[in-house]
Amino acid sequence: MATVLRPSFSPSSNTQESPHIQELIAKLELVPHIEGGFFKETDRAPDTVPSPFPFEESSTSELAPKLPGFNPQVRNSSTTIFYLLTPNGLQGGFHRNKARIIHTLHQGRGRYVLIHADEGGEQKRVETFVVGHDVAKGEKLQWIVEGGKYKASFLLPDEEGGKESQGLLISETVVPGFEFCDHDFLSPAGLKGLLGEEQAKDLSWLLSPLGKE
Repeated sequence: MATVLRPSFSPSSNTQESPHIQELIAKLELVPHIEGGFFKETDRAPDTVPSPFPFEESSTSELAPKLPGFNPQVRNSSTTIFYLLTPNGLQGGFHRNKARIIHTLHQGRGRYVLIHADEGGEQKRVETFVVGHDVAKGEKLQWIVEGGKYKASFLLPDEEGGKESQGLLISETVVPGFEFCDHDFLSPAGLKGLLGEEQAKDLSWLLSPLGKE
């Protein structure tokens, strides 16, 4: 990461979203997500597979009720959600999932920051990229985050150099399907342990308040 990242928007004192975003949230039936932003689960495959993950309680295991009949030994083969960042829900704090996640862009622009915690080395590699529709400039329409990597995301203006955004809307497909016991947030101490004190300080604004010590 060549430059220090900074937020593109500041939280507004006006908590009301724009009419376009309000309509999008209503039409897609989105609700607030614990990672930040808004979401709706749109598909949970009916078939199941043996879970490839040992069952462990995570930092988010108790933040959402388990589905009726949840069996820690199996997973649905996949799950899919809509996920939306807005000027009033403008970033998703560092978190990781044990499963592989395929992301597909629908509208808007944003920046993703990945910490490759699953790789070797004392200080972990940080990767950052922009998602958007200008593929000629290297913006991504689709991206994959393998299990075990921490990711954070934040909203960018719809046009490079602009000041407005009508929201970043994506789909995420998790394989095998999402369960909160496979998910956790990064703590301040964990960030420092992965990146060292100086780089951790630069990225601490991307920590979720749920990433407790």
